[in-house]
Amino acid sequence: MNNQPKKTKQDSPTFATQVGAKAARKLKAKRNATPGVWFGLGMMGLVGWSVVVPTLLGAALGIWLDQHYPGGRSWTLALLMAGLTMGCFNAWHWVDKEDQAIRDEQKEDDDE
Repeated sequence: MNNQPKKTKQDSPTFATQVGAKAARKLKAKRNATPGVWFGLGMMGLVGWSVVVPTLLGAALGIWLDQHYPGGRSWTLALLMAGLTMGCFNAWHWVDKEDQAIRDEQKEDDDE
């Protein structure tokens, strides 16, 4: 009548093993607490500044070059765009690095 196979001691983990696994998960969760709102805002600020600083440096260098070496082309516009491009690549690098760290951590959790 009962079609389910009987469980043996080898099939199910012991109570001590289950408690140990839950305790280890809780300790890991406390060590790696979920980042709060301030962490997210700080990360956005970091990414924002990584774009703004090269852009402003490029524009400042371009203004200086236009004042000291006037010509038919605008150094300000060219270096502003170069700084913006460098800043965007820099921001992409930061975001990719954080994404990879999150994926590695999730993979470690899945392996355990």
